Amino acid sequence: MTAVKTTIRNARVLTMDAADTEHQRATVHVEDGLITAVDPFNAQTPPGANTREIDGAGLLLMPGLVNAHFHSSVNHLKGSLDSLPLEIFMLYESPAEGVAADPRAAYVRTMLGALEMLKCGVTTVLDDAFFVPSPSPELIDAVMQAYADCGIRAVLALDQPNVPEIDKLPFLGDLLPPPLRARAAAAPAMNSEGLLGCYEHLVSHWHGREQGRLRAAVSCSAPQRVTRHYFQALDDLSRKHGLPFYIHVLETKLQRVLGEERFGQRSLIRYVYDEGFLSDRLNIIHGIWLDEPDMDLIAQAGSVIAHNPISNLRLGSGVMPFRKLRSRGIPICLGTDEAIADDAVNMWSVAKLTGLIHNITAVDYDLWPKAPEVLDCLLRGGARAMRSPLPIGQISVGHQADLILVDLDTLAFTPLNDLRRQLVYCENGSSVCLTMVAGRILYEQGAVTGVDERALRREAREHADRLQATNASQQAAAREWLPFYREMYLRAAGRDVDMQRWAGDVE
Repeated sequence: MTAVKTTIRNARVLTMDAADTEHQRATVHVEDGLITAVDPFNAQTPPGANTREIDGAGLLLMPGLVNAHFHSSVNHLKGSLDSLPLEIFMLYESPAEGVAADPRAAYVRTMLGALEMLKCGVTTVLDDAFFVPSPSPELIDAVMQAYADCGIRAVLALDQPNVPEIDKLPFLGDLLPPPLRARAAAAPAMNSEGLLGCYEHLVSHWHGREQGRLRAAVSCSAPQRVTRHYFQALDDLSRKHGLPFYIHVLETKLQRVLGEERFGQRSLIRYVYDEGFLSDRLNIIHGIWLDEPDMDLIAQAGSVIAHNPISNLRLGSGVMPFRKLRSRGIPICLGTDEAIADDAVNMWSVAKLTGLIHNITAVDYDLWPKAPEVLDCLLRGGARAMRSPLPIGQISVGHQADLILVDLDTLAFTPLNDLRRQLVYCENGSSVCLTMVAGRILYEQGAVTGVDERALRREAREHADRLQATNASQQAAAREWLPFYREMYLRAAGRDVDMQRWAGDVE
């Protein structure tokens, strides 16, 4: 096989290395998926055989973005729901009697999100995919084949609860009428053994494929959504293979109340710690309603926090205590969450909101996030969350060539006053003109290479048309549960939990 070589000359280079080195003009050499040289002297060496030369004059070369929390399963449902609290939102998004997708539909919806990310400069995605009603080897293969085909770097976990609905939430046992209570107490569609069988398939068939570009992770969805036995099995699997472990914790105030009601007055973080599962392999997703002891435990364990500020606002979950986490040295990565709760898959928007939303949480403006901190979360934090043996997130020799070129001759950067601030506060993805993953150029001149995007969009619309009747019946079924879930939500919202993560005068 002929070696793939690329040389990018004359570009401004933001390395994101430990010293935060920036070169006003440099040459970067790429071979076999790796960065092999970074030459700030821009030596004019003659091009080698089978080398593509790119003139980077007027362009910024930087590491590709990392979407460190994502659910590909609802890429086809943008704009489908009003803003709703998580627990009510999930009635509509993940109905108990949901109909399984066919593998081709799963492939298409996964490709939709991947293409949107590549066109905006995202080179890595950590996909915590859920499957309604349950996963299968065929659906896992469809998702991973989409990532294999489009070329993005991807990590996949299976986000599946294994306890009845009534055990995941407070107050439901008292609120539901007997017929609904019986349905809420029903066992989930797949038990622990079935789920672990799906993980065996994921790890044995896909982990490390495509020269390490595709990897597996594990997910328990959330600690209250699984049995301790299954939690232990996932932790064992994570430890055995060195896999990231995704876990949604204290995303909402209701989950704080759940700890008081169902976990012996403990926070869910304290429960995870007491059971021996809090580790540096954990990606703690959201982490909004954490208290100070929770944060101390997370810092002690070396876990990562996945911050999803747009989703947190879309679902009214609250504002994560960014500065309190950063001040403890807790790594923070950034994610879009899912397309139905962000309604875009654009990490530039996530970065901008990260730089803004926390300004309303402290009077002392020295505590507000600065642009370099946001970029640290976006790139270094994402690389840390991935736990890949193949280093990403820097333009340094030996790192994976996951790179993007950003056109500096655009309105976002005209005039160019401060590169980092304008990346965070001005750029929206439209200045990205090239995306490379593992040394392979996947997006340039406005198109993702090797993909008929128009045909893909047409097929996605056809799948959506076929699902209209099913979606309508599922929405109607959700409304049957709504009065009881609303009462549950309001009861939890009214409880004093000795902290406030909502903004303004909450009514």
